[in-house]
Amino acid sequence: MSRSSYLPDNFTLALVGVVTLASLLPASGQTARFFEGLTTAGIALLFFLHGARLSREAILGGIMHWRLHLLVFASTFIMFPLLGWAMRPLLLPLVTPALYTGVLYLCVLPATVQSAIAFVSMARGNIPAAICSASASTLLGVFFTPLLVNLIVLPGGNAGSSFDAIGRILLQLMVPFIAGHLLRPWLGGWVKKRAAVLKFVDQGSILLVVFTAFSAAVIEGLWKQVPLSALAGLLVVCAVLLALALGSTTWLARRLGFDKADEITIVFCGSKKSLASGIPMANVLFASHAVGAIVLPLMLFHQMQLMVCAVLARRYARRQETVIGQGMTASAE
Repeated sequence: MSRSSYLPDNFTLALVGVVTLASLLPASGQTARFFEGLTTAGIALLFFLHGARLSREAILGGIMHWRLHLLVFASTFIMFPLLGWAMRPLLLPLVTPALYTGVLYLCVLPATVQSAIAFVSMARGNIPAAICSASASTLLGVFFTPLLVNLIVLPGGNAGSSFDAIGRILLQLMVPFIAGHLLRPWLGGWVKKRAAVLKFVDQGSILLVVFTAFSAAVIEGLWKQVPLSALAGLLVVCAVLLALALGSTTWLARRLGFDKADEITIVFCGSKKSLASGIPMANVLFASHAVGAIVLPLMLFHQMQLMVCAVLARRYARRQETVIGQGMTASAE
């Protein structure tokens, strides 16, 4: 029997396990430094493999659809940050100030790549455009997320710190990514055939970052500063943000006259936030003891978006199948 889409997947259970382990046995001293080095290596390997897997042909196939990409970009880097900022009077009373900082950080992150493309494919959307849009969002996030952090998340930060963060993110994430993509002619086939390897590195590196981040946060008293009422409020905040993002992208796609396949791509690429990019960037942008609280909203939002979008993708797929079936019936008549 397959697991219900409303239940947590294995990776989410692993995240809960890692957070529990870090809460009970946080790494400190030499052990913490060992895990920090291991985490850096794991993230570099992750982005190297993503670069080796990225198809240049698929990107070129969707790159000309500029109206779609512009709308996804606006949703990711303009609409989301404005929602988080404008709703401060409503959202802040539900959570602690540290968690609200994490909510704002969530709002300025790029979109996901793998899951967005997977949901677009499941829903029968425009796959080449989804690959192009999601990949471009990740690349642009290297530059826009640090700037938006200084502008919205931590206002008052200076431009120099933003550019320094961009440089460190480029070094830690983009250099391995570009190196992997340049080696794609030799490694692309091997990586594509071993999707399980990429999934293991993807999830394993994130688990390492989460363990390291939460260890530092627990030592600094994270759980003493985050009451259960704030965690419940955080679930409400994430649900509200996701509902507004899904509703806004759907309405805008229809209002601007996109067809159903493009609407699907806009909805799934414009409403999602990347855990794979967000956690490594948080390690660069924030003090180590603050990362745990800051990435907690992202972790909850990530699982929520996966569960909701899985249901939504199946609904889109059924509608598309119905339309195709009606078209075939009409042509037969």
